[in-house]
Amino acid sequence: MKAARFYARNDLRIDDVPEPEVRARTVKIQVAWCGICGTDLHEFLEGPIFVPSPGHPHPLSGEEAPVTLGHEFSGTIVEVGEGVDELAVGDNVVVEPYFVCDECAPCKAGNYHLCTKMGFIGLSGGGGGLGERIVVDTRWVHKIGDIPLDEAALIEPLSVAHHAVTRSGAKTGDVALIGGSGPIGLLTAAVLKSRGVTTIISELSAARKEKARSSGVADYVIDPSQEDVQTRVQEITDSVGADVAFECAGVNAVLDTLLSAVKPAGVVVNVSIWGHPATVDMQKIVLKEIDLRGTIAYVRDHAEAIRLVQDGKVDLKPFITGRIALEDLVDKGFDTLINHNDTAVKILVHP
Repeated sequence: MKAARFYARNDLRIDDVPEPEVRARTVKIQVAWCGICGTDLHEFLEGPIFVPSPGHPHPLSGEEAPVTLGHEFSGTIVEVGEGVDELAVGDNVVVEPYFVCDECAPCKAGNYHLCTKMGFIGLSGGGGGLGERIVVDTRWVHKIGDIPLDEAALIEPLSVAHHAVTRSGAKTGDVALIGGSGPIGLLTAAVLKSRGVTTIISELSAARKEKARSSGVADYVIDPSQEDVQTRVQEITDSVGADVAFECAGVNAVLDTLLSAVKPAGVVVNVSIWGHPATVDMQKIVLKEIDLRGTIAYVRDHAEAIRLVQDGKVDLKPFITGRIALEDLVDKGFDTLINHNDTAVKILVHP
């Protein structure tokens, strides 16, 4: 079968690879759609990061580069292994793409997303959504009912957003400031709106500002090149400041702005994966008693993310801005998102 594999920085190839075989308590999924994630772009430009380097196999997958990429995917079950009765051939599903050990202290405490050996399917091995088919343990497979398969490819990033919002403690009536309206920023705003939170998005890109408005996830959109974000937030909040803020850009200037614009005793959640160390104005955190919180991926978030879509509280359609074939992955996918990212939000690949 065909699969897109990461070999090294700036080296991504479409290979012929053996089709995976089902094992006990696994299912084989025919991939329908796979989203290109910012993490995939980081790997391509700066990696290996999550991808295990040659000679250093991942402790749980046992794999090293080259590995098949793709962790935001949907598909249909085409085969089930021995002992599988909760899933059936023909079920449309998404995957919570983890490797965890179940033995470390975080795993035993229920925080499997903080596993000391944690890895991601589609980054650390185990196949990926940028291949035609994949075999996955049933533990990580979630049925999606009648959600269209293209929209369902966004359940994984929606789960990231759901976890970040949960970490923030945001509640109905709060005001949230989101720094960056890429896919995660937009989906974070969507989850916040579903909880009755007023949303302010700060973004430079004209296309992404328009998407924030047209999708309905932003109550206010600020262009930091045209307005002072802190001043505008003060106006919107009657000089209080934002209750919570979300760093979704991996840009130091954005983090600095959020620390200035959040209210005293407010919460700032870092959602983005940074490609470099950040600097933090600790004096702002101290004098305003700001809580700066990290968030990684998701833990028991997929079911609720699926419900938000099924109940009509989150509409994923507006965020899909492109659909391409696997052979166009680099030219029409990665190149667009790296060099022309103001023209696209989420590009889906059909392997």
